Amino acid sequence: MIPLPGLSFAGHAAIALLIFAIIMWATEATHLAVTSLIILFIQPIIGVESFEAAVIGFANPILFLMIGGFIMAEAIRKSGLAQRLTYAMLSKLGTSPKKGLFVSVFSTGILSAWIENVVAFAMLLPIIKEIVLLMGVTNPEKGKSNYAKAMILGASFGSLAGGFGTEIGTAPNLMAAAYTGIPFVNWMIFGFPLAFMLMAVIWFGLGRIFPSEVKGIVGGDSVLTEKLYKMGNISKNEKISIVILLFAITLWVTAGITGIDSYSVALIGAVLFILSGVITWRDAQKNVDWGLIVFFGGALSLGAALLNTGAAEWLINDLISLMGNNPATIAVMLVLMVIAVCITQVMSNIALSAILIPLSVILAQSQGLSVGTYAVPVAIACSLSFMFPMADPTVAMAYGSGYVSVKEIFKAGLPMVIVGIILTAIVMLAVLTFAPYLLGA
Repeated sequence: MIPLPGLSFAGHAAIALLIFAIIMWATEATHLAVTSLIILFIQPIIGVESFEAAVIGFANPILFLMIGGFIMAEAIRKSGLAQRLTYAMLSKLGTSPKKGLFVSVFSTGILSAWIENVVAFAMLLPIIKEIVLLMGVTNPEKGKSNYAKAMILGASFGSLAGGFGTEIGTAPNLMAAAYTGIPFVNWMIFGFPLAFMLMAVIWFGLGRIFPSEVKGIVGGDSVLTEKLYKMGNISKNEKISIVILLFAITLWVTAGITGIDSYSVALIGAVLFILSGVITWRDAQKNVDWGLIVFFGGALSLGAALLNTGAAEWLINDLISLMGNNPATIAVMLVLMVIAVCITQVMSNIALSAILIPLSVILAQSQGLSVGTYAVPVAIACSLSFMFPMADPTVAMAYGSGYVSVKEIFKAGLPMVIVGIILTAIVMLAVLTFAPYLLGA
């Protein structure tokens, strides 16, 4: 009902729908997937998009990445490989809850620097769940265990933070690299320090926000040794799983050479697990959270509506124009990052980066700055998707585990987002001061 000059009727309706969706998702007034279904049929009713255009969110390839990731994760779990890897990792690193949380954050983070964070999270999710049970947590899916909350969010947040390390770590990073031409090694010079600092903050912060109610594996190393002994020699299905997993990782890492996108690789891996007999289609069907897929498809539909109606661009241009004719570099950087962080909680970070990164490049060039001055921090901010399940598939999958509620995700995610913005700004200022050439010409 508030007049918004310069915005079309459809754009105005899209912003109203955005506010409705945020309220429904944040309060969990109904199941998240049900809200997503409402988003689909309400768009033609209130004049945002036709139903045919609204359901385009369900054609987004990220959904197939999630489905492939779910199937691969189930295959790794059923083969017994997840258990073996869990016991081996803990026997090397330690059996305390703190060490377990370290494994959760840093293993997903380091893997996510080289492959899609959704896939990294899905592959390690069975291992995370094994560690939670080993620590003595019972019925973690009932949402009563602080340790389970920290572990599941540690893996999710860690996978997002780790992706900052390289140009291929996240889709927004790739888009920023495409527009700026920043060399791969240059990105790693500032990307990895930022990624490791943020992962350390996540490890420390989640341990404080959700203090563990468990003391560690009862019996410690001897229990792990006994479990590994009982598992015996590595089985045929475990060997097959290792081969398929390494094959998929190779395809993900060499995507730039082979031209096979990460979405296809996830499905290739999933199909190979089924064809090899490690799991059946019935196993796969039962262990894909289809409600989560519906929920995320609705969120992507909303993001597409904001983009197609001009509502997202209107919000961005209006806020930047309030800064005047000659704003300070750090001020523009922070405003763009805050805009990106706010919108990415309810919109695909790929679509958002497609809007913000070209704008960021133009702004930097008009001010005579390195081409990546704004594009790089904006790309990173687009992936600071810590606050809501609809912000990123890994957060949605963490919520889908039942370990943690939407309110608890927000409680843990908000401080991580704030720290993420601050750390990114500090790293970017250091680069601009001492090595601006890293950000391109």
